[in-house]
Amino acid sequence: MATAEERLMEWLRDAHAAEEQAKTMLSGMAGRIQNYPTLKARIEQHIKETERQAELVRSCIERRGGSTSAIKDAGAKMLAMGQALSGMFVGDEIMKGSIASYAFEAMEIASYRILITTAQRVGDQETARICEQILREEEAMAEWLEQNIPMLTQQYLAREETPGATAKH
Repeated sequence: MATAEERLMEWLRDAHAAEEQAKTMLSGMAGRIQNYPTLKARIEQHIKETERQAELVRSCIERRGGSTSAIKDAGAKMLAMGQALSGMFVGDEIMKGSIASYAFEAMEIASYRILITTAQRVGDQETARICEQILREEEAMAEWLEQNIPMLTQQYLAREETPGATAKH
């Protein structure tokens, strides 16, 4: 059985790997978006947030005397590259990417809530504070997607119905 302290470190490493995965996945998607400037701008903003979040999580791990997991980070990046590449082979990449991004945000939100509770349980208020800050950013991204997916869908469908227009990305 693992202790709460051990679980906190394990879950922080998982969160760091997830941020690395998000950076790779979002960068791949943003690099291909051509016809949805609002979405591209929001994703690029979130990439910057994600880079900072990865550093914040790393700082929590190191402050607690640990290090990130090279294996988890590499695996997450490879998975993200596969996710990013898969978008190239579907006709509705912008929609599938929006769905995947929303689902990923939901996973991160749940993960950070678990981290906050665990950090509080072991008395690590600094980690709890950092995870609360990251949680707010993840919730903001999920909320932005939730509010904008209908508009993106309308734009996608309009482009798809317009001769000569590219809707995919």
